[in-house]
Amino acid sequence: MAGAVKAGSRPPWVGLAAAVWVQVAAGSGYNFPLYSHSLKSVLGYSQQQLTMLGVANDVGENFGMVPGVLCNRLPPYLVLLIGAASSFLGYGLIWLAVSQTLPGIPYWLLWIALCIATNSSAWLGTAVLVTNMRNFPLSRGAVAGILKGYVGLSAAVYTVLYTGVLHNSSTKLLLFLTLGIPAICLAMMYFVRPCTPALEDDSTEHGHFLFTQISSVVLGVYLLTATILDDVLSLSHAVTYALFGVMILLLLAPLAIPIKMTLYRSTRKRASLIGPSSSSDRLSAGDQDKSEPLLAASSSTTNLGDPDDSSDIDMLLAEGEGAVKKKRRPKRGEDFEFREALIKADFWLLFTVYFLGVGSGVTVLNNLAQIGIATGADDTTILLCLFSFCNFVGRLGGGVVSEHFVRSRMLPRPVWMACAQVIMVISYLLFASALNGTLYASTALLGICYGVQFSVMVPTVSELFGLKHFGMMYNFMLLGNPLGALLFSGFLAGYVYDKEVAKQNPGLFDNSSVSCVGPNCFRLTFLVLAGVCSLGTLLSVILTVRIRPVYQMLYAGGSFRLPRSSLH
Repeated sequence: MAGAVKAGSRPPWVGLAAAVWVQVAAGSGYNFPLYSHSLKSVLGYSQQQLTMLGVANDVGENFGMVPGVLCNRLPPYLVLLIGAASSFLGYGLIWLAVSQTLPGIPYWLLWIALCIATNSSAWLGTAVLVTNMRNFPLSRGAVAGILKGYVGLSAAVYTVLYTGVLHNSSTKLLLFLTLGIPAICLAMMYFVRPCTPALEDDSTEHGHFLFTQISSVVLGVYLLTATILDDVLSLSHAVTYALFGVMILLLLAPLAIPIKMTLYRSTRKRASLIGPSSSSDRLSAGDQDKSEPLLAASSSTTNLGDPDDSSDIDMLLAEGEGAVKKKRRPKRGEDFEFREALIKADFWLLFTVYFLGVGSGVTVLNNLAQIGIATGADDTTILLCLFSFCNFVGRLGGGVVSEHFVRSRMLPRPVWMACAQVIMVISYLLFASALNGTLYASTALLGICYGVQFSVMVPTVSELFGLKHFGMMYNFMLLGNPLGALLFSGFLAGYVYDKEVAKQNPGLFDNSSVSCVGPNCFRLTFLVLAGVCSLGTLLSVILTVRIRPVYQMLYAGGSFRLPRSSLH
């Protein structure tokens, strides 16, 4: 696992604090609405050309198959370094085009550059998520919620940077993405590394997660408040710089945990930790005196109450008698090879549910500025910040709520994807109705539900198919995002928008400088998306029913029972 890097003995909280900064940097794909208007005005693109660039934005951000494979072969710092290089090259070329430093860059080359630029997010996200999921194997929902939550907040962080420090300059934002993201990666790559995970629940660890979750909520509320104040009061440069400084301090808050642990060292016994070679010692600590071959092992596993161990003993006996020649296939909850997961119906059900949820949501995100203009919104950056904050709430809340109910009721996590998609249907119908006062409410609801899809999908993949090849499977799931952007944004929303512009401006040959106004610009798109999420709701209910026995097995004692295959 994790390349050739052996797990260290230090606690993993420093790596989690560093991962927060990397995840904020990895949210660069959410910046597309901040500079998309410049691509349209400076380079003269139509709305459909712009939406296809939005597809490139999503393809790059979510095509993580290569980092998913390499995260098991390379140490995390090398994966981060590749991501930094992608950001520098991709955003650098886009900056050259928008700033007119290098005029005449062809559309196809800019499309590829945007794919490369946002693909840095896949490298950065894979490095920190895989590493921290393995560092905290018993708290996967909390880890996924926190890290995915900070990615959701990144749009608000970049919005504060864009409006306050960079003075609404698209060229300055692109220059920051070109240089700033690599700088953050270089500063944090040393700290993101495999560490010694705990193998049993610890109240101190729960307290640390709670502190991190609260600090992220405070940051989210602060970012939303700062953006609204800056828009309403037109704050001076000195005040905006001060607000930006406070934001930096709040981003540093998770670092308080390793500092506290350094100053007040825990007296917890080392026996509760699993090191690189201590798993077998821990498993056999209470069974040393029961080391007679299979019969004694069978009685000890019965005492442990493990429903799978008796079948494992039967398998060993059968192998000893020559009745079984091949290694058995893994059961759900154990470590799967990627090719083994691909033939499972649950894998494709989860992929389809995720694709329908995030694919429809990213369509709205990519066209958020144009949706705001069409409905008469004064400042579309407020819409982006609101969506970002609610996306964060959904990601963090989805992780926390699903973790609570999976431990207390053994309720499968995908049930929350079903609930979220029901609300998404309502949101799309509100968008389509274009009633006065519903724009911000529907944007907020959609942001929350969009975030839930991410934070629920991540731990569900690891629980059903294990952590050994989690990076590959997680990144395959992420392909649902660009696929949805291509189908629903590129082929549907952009086409409908341009047709409406042509209808409103008959005889106009170049509509790149003309905006569509009125509810008809996106009404058909929203009605189709409502139907898409209705199908997603049905499929997520089917998935929940199918995997209920898996969660009853994994969380039968109220806490996660790590399968034996994950211990080696």
